[in-house]
Amino acid sequence: MSNTSDIHLTAVSRDIKKSACEVLVIGTGQSPDGPVLLDNPLTAKSARALTDSLPSLGITGAADEVRRFPGLPETGADVLVLAGTGRTAVGSPLTEERLRRAAGAAARQLGGVESIAVALPAATVEQAAAVAEGVLLGSYSYTEHYSSVGGKAPRPSAKTLSRVAILTAAAQDRGLKAALERAQAIGRGVNATRTLVNQPPSHLYPESFAQFARDYVKGLPVKVNVLDEKKLEKDGYGGILGVGKGSSRPPRLVKLEYSPARSKINLALVGKGITFDSGGLSLKPGAGMQTMKLDMAGAAVVLAAVAAIAQLGLPVSVSGWLCLAENMPSGTAQRPSDVLTTFGGRTVEVLNTDAEGRLVMADALAAASAEYPDAIIDVATLTGAQMVALGKRVSGVMGDDGVRDAVKAAADRVGEQFWPMPLPEELRPSLDSTVADIANIGEKFGGMMTAAVFLREFVGEVDGEKIPWAHLDIAGPAFNEGSAYGYTPKGATGVGVRTLLAYVEDVVERAEKQSA
Repeated sequence: MSNTSDIHLTAVSRDIKKSACEVLVIGTGQSPDGPVLLDNPLTAKSARALTDSLPSLGITGAADEVRRFPGLPETGADVLVLAGTGRTAVGSPLTEERLRRAAGAAARQLGGVESIAVALPAATVEQAAAVAEGVLLGSYSYTEHYSSVGGKAPRPSAKTLSRVAILTAAAQDRGLKAALERAQAIGRGVNATRTLVNQPPSHLYPESFAQFARDYVKGLPVKVNVLDEKKLEKDGYGGILGVGKGSSRPPRLVKLEYSPARSKINLALVGKGITFDSGGLSLKPGAGMQTMKLDMAGAAVVLAAVAAIAQLGLPVSVSGWLCLAENMPSGTAQRPSDVLTTFGGRTVEVLNTDAEGRLVMADALAAASAEYPDAIIDVATLTGAQMVALGKRVSGVMGDDGVRDAVKAAADRVGEQFWPMPLPEELRPSLDSTVADIANIGEKFGGMMTAAVFLREFVGEVDGEKIPWAHLDIAGPAFNEGSAYGYTPKGATGVGVRTLLAYVEDVVERAEKQSA
């Protein structure tokens, strides 16, 4: 696995020889007249000659197109890489997301390289940071379980990326250092999320996840409290206990707390952490289980987000709740028509044991509400209905208008795709139970929204008003079963970490403006 904390980021101006890198990455684009070479540090003569050669070299400038060529003597780099950015309008700067994707595509396809210089057209601090993010995210790989016997393990002498130089006109800008530190925190968080999600369930289960969380925040001002099965039973966390009953590996609830002294804002983040979802006694078909190690992605996102917030020292108090359980069928598993009592006393009739994520999250939402935060956001790979409605690359966001819209704005800013969905009141009666306060399944059609309506029942009130809340369903986008693209690898994607961090940054910025 690549470790972004081991990658040294620097920013240099136009003189490429100052970076002394093995590979120089230059951008190409698609214009109405054919492929074009984007702003670059080459001499005018070399740039003209290369531009004239693009069609004969088969370069189109399309997004994700990455081609290697021998380096030019003037650059000092052994290899020249042309990275496509897609359609280009003359005089119009590339968006940060297109820069992020082009840099990521190049880094993803440059395995075995130790140092690269990236000369995409990044004139501002924000553009340079986007390029850095793309490289850090694109350089990720997960090779932990390859053996030398299978022939797939990297050679011990194989190089890994350790030095990245960003060529930018903003190299001397005082704000760039902080922007690159933020990019490093994002790379660490997203890639740690990917690694957790990629872990096989044989290795990642509630107890080992809890230990990972302890280790991951070590050295940061984050307090960790782990509730084991005995403490969960004593305190009345019936949802998490009910889901975990069928497994020989008992559940855990991990609470993370970051509380800087100057904070005046208190937020809660709740993540679904089903380390493997068989469906329980409502057993999934075999093919439906093959990727169910991904069902803890929400908890991984929350862990990474809290750590990034603490690493960057944001002036906001944040609690992170990781709801960890393994949903397995056995003689001790909960049954369809069982009734369980969640934290706070509300009862739930379990009509389908494969609708388990909402049960563990009900506990944590109620517990988080008891601390009266200013807002709650939960993240979960909650429903297959999310993919039916929005596909595999667009996540759903539901909840109170203010929080929902703020999450959408934050996602747009960082290049993650979220789409706001409603919470129709007519869905609530379908969750009525004849034997308990609520049933865990209801109306089939619009199932993503029905699940969110269920979760809303467990969000508490302050002075008679519901705590502002939003629910993020990342079921499809959390795991890429197709080919890699841009900075997104095959397998776990880490979606949601950047959006949560940006949301918190926006909350802090608004609060500072109001108090100024």
